Amino acid sequence: MAKKPASANEAAVPKADPRTRAIEALMALVAERGWAEVELADVALKADMPLSVLRDLFPSKGAMLAGFGRMLDKAVLDNANPDLVGEPAHERVFDLVMRRIDAMAPYKPALIEIRRAMRRDPLSAAALNQSALNSWRYLLGSVGIPVEDALGMLKIQGAVLVFARTADTWLDDTDESMAQTMATLDRELKRGGRVLGMAEDVRRLAAPFHSLAEAIFERAPRMRRRERAEGGNDDTVTAV
Repeated sequence: MAKKPASANEAAVPKADPRTRAIEALMALVAERGWAEVELADVALKADMPLSVLRDLFPSKGAMLAGFGRMLDKAVLDNANPDLVGEPAHERVFDLVMRRIDAMAPYKPALIEIRRAMRRDPLSAAALNQSALNSWRYLLGSVGIPVEDALGMLKIQGAVLVFARTADTWLDDTDESMAQTMATLDRELKRGGRVLGMAEDVRRLAAPFHSLAEAIFERAPRMRRRERAEGGNDDTVTAV
């Protein structure tokens, strides 16, 4: 029997790439059944691909979840807000967090189930934190927040915590205006700003001591080499 040709509309709509199909399948199944009840074979069936193909794409559900995070990052990074250039850091990061939450909105039922599962699985939660650090290194950079300076890692981990607490509120926020979510975000950003300010003060106050320590550690090997050299010269004179 001849295969029915695709319509013009079907031909115009590209099929999602295999990674995206797998991630979308996982999130749909988790929303229906919960995290622990979804098997890899279920994801392959839902994504309409052989299990062997899924294995080549992702080694585990956790890897698919990390891929989901990268998918959200791309959506946010591809839709930066140029109107905020030059605004205070608080405003830029506030907008960034809300744009990422907007990208998460279609997956809220699945994310509620994932939160429930992660609270019972600290090892998986720790792995997700590492994935989040990688995400926020790029996200902060996209709004002009330096992350390669002396306090870069503190800024990144702080952003992860701010986002986690804001997202936790958002998952329980049923108000379309997201007033509670935005209030949490504003509060956490102010708290994070105070912590970062104190850390900067400590770093600035400690800078002279770091310079002194570096000078001492650099000088010590030179002194030892000089003492050994002088000791060697004395031995030579005695032998003669």
